[in-house]
Amino acid sequence: MNHEEILQSVIKCNNSKIVLLVMDGVGDIRNRDYHYKTPLEYAKTPNLDKLTSESVVGRMIPVSMGITPGSGPGHLGLFGYDPMDVTIGRGVLEAVGLGLHLQDGDVAARCNFATMNDGLICDRRAGRIPTEKTVELCNILKSIKEIDGVEIIIEPGKGHRFVTIFRSKDRKIDSLINDTDPQVEGKAPLEANGQNDASIFLASVVNKFIKRGFELLSAYPSTNAFLTRGFSKKPKLPSMREKYCLESAAIAAYPMYRGIASLLGMKLLAAPDSIEGLFETYLENKSKYDFFFIHIKGTDQAGEDGDFEAKVNCIEKVDSALPILLRSRPDVIAVTADHSTPCSMHSHSFHPVPLLVNGEFSGKDDAVCFHENACNVGGLGFFESKYLMTLLLANGKRLNKFGA
Repeated sequence: MNHEEILQSVIKCNNSKIVLLVMDGVGDIRNRDYHYKTPLEYAKTPNLDKLTSESVVGRMIPVSMGITPGSGPGHLGLFGYDPMDVTIGRGVLEAVGLGLHLQDGDVAARCNFATMNDGLICDRRAGRIPTEKTVELCNILKSIKEIDGVEIIIEPGKGHRFVTIFRSKDRKIDSLINDTDPQVEGKAPLEANGQNDASIFLASVVNKFIKRGFELLSAYPSTNAFLTRGFSKKPKLPSMREKYCLESAAIAAYPMYRGIASLLGMKLLAAPDSIEGLFETYLENKSKYDFFFIHIKGTDQAGEDGDFEAKVNCIEKVDSALPILLRSRPDVIAVTADHSTPCSMHSHSFHPVPLLVNGEFSGKDDAVCFHENACNVGGLGFFESKYLMTLLLANGKRLNKFGA
């Protein structure tokens, strides 16, 4: 029997409550400009430190050693879906997270408004324009309703992001298309190319859509381009209830993370803008669900911007609000990340993420602070994130004994 088969043979239902608090991208590496500390080491976190002193800690490998994960694979691993076997494209995640219904055959892409100068991208996120501006720009792009028989559906997301859905009734389309985002400033947007007949056809539609879109945006110099990522179709996955006997809920503001949760059958709860609001939402709904996924975006955003102090500030805000969550303490709480986003790299990275697990049966380490170095020597050691859910279920007494 493999791990999944063993897990399915021992799962049981009970009333224990599990909270998974994901500080997106919180993992980092020591920064010489800040006394050779990581943001977690530099931040003042008395509440996290107290929780750590009562917990067992370790570090997780999101996908595989040395592999840098996207947000999709990073979160799939946290929820126990092997990111090496299961793929959910970013476009689908964003679309579902916005509440859009994807029909069979639809292809979705996540798009970022960007700034272009002389044909080269000089800001991949257009200065992180507010959502209100994105709505305005999307209304302009919505004048492009169809290209070569393919319907174009555009929906604004959060901040500088929006979703485009490509729908064709008469001709098959496919999602095997590269991102047009060059991933760095100073380069031109890439041309979309497909890998089979259906995706080659759609790639030609995408390129025409981009050309027309750039023409419509030319009157807006700071937001005169957009980049497409994560062309994908909706997959079929077992829900968290089917997989773990858990009634699950997600408290996440950004569409992509709501999309992941929705595809796994989680109830999407209201997600206030404040961290305090996220934790209050948990308190208001604790009796209704067994498992809560709470997502904090600010740590990842600061890491991508290379803003060490902003990352520290977000960590300290989480710490300050933590007593709200602990006001009605769950049976099991885990604090971790989906991946690391070192400020010095301005991007996701391959570095393992810190983890603490707290519960009546978790045990405790000698660690008294929650940061990467303390977690390096914790009792959980280093393990792949796809095993985290099994560990949380075990701590919640949701697994029977295996074997005689």
